[in-house]
Amino acid sequence: MKIGVISDTHIPMKVDKLPDELVKALKGCDLIMHAGDLVELSVLEDLKKITKVEAVYGNMDSAKVRTALPDKKILRLGGKVLCLMHGYDNPDNLIDILKKEFIREKPDIIVYGHSHRPTNEYIDEILFFNPGSCTDTVFAPYRSYGIIEIDKGEIKAGIYKLGGSCKNCLKLKSQK
Repeated sequence: MKIGVISDTHIPMKVDKLPDELVKALKGCDLIMHAGDLVELSVLEDLKKITKVEAVYGNMDSAKVRTALPDKKILRLGGKVLCLMHGYDNPDNLIDILKKEFIREKPDIIVYGHSHRPTNEYIDEILFFNPGSCTDTVFAPYRSYGIIEIDKGEIKAGIYKLGGSCKNCLKLKSQK
């Protein structure tokens, strides 16, 4: 299963639409996960034209988005538990916040946003994955998105710069 991961699109605050390069990359995915701060529901509708979408709301989302989406989701895909949440409070404390939010679910992967800082690392046997923002460079030097692949119990995750190549593209074996 190939999962496209985005967050913090902030449309139409930052740009009018999703970048064409991103849309092209997402077309090969089986699922898109959006970790919040869509801002407007039109983003969700555009993503649904590409493939199936799982999304949560973030702190910058409109009332319509907050009504339409939950604050977090737990998904079981490819034999793995994936937790999806935007995140909140101080971005420097996000890992601890997310661990507490999902401790009962025993996740293999936690997908989140909020900080705009791309992250692709294992901490305490959990893959913490933040794709960064595909439309904004306020907290990161580049715009980015992520791809997670789950195949036969193995997780491969990468963060891709828009207009560039793979960053932190690591083949990560999951714990069995």
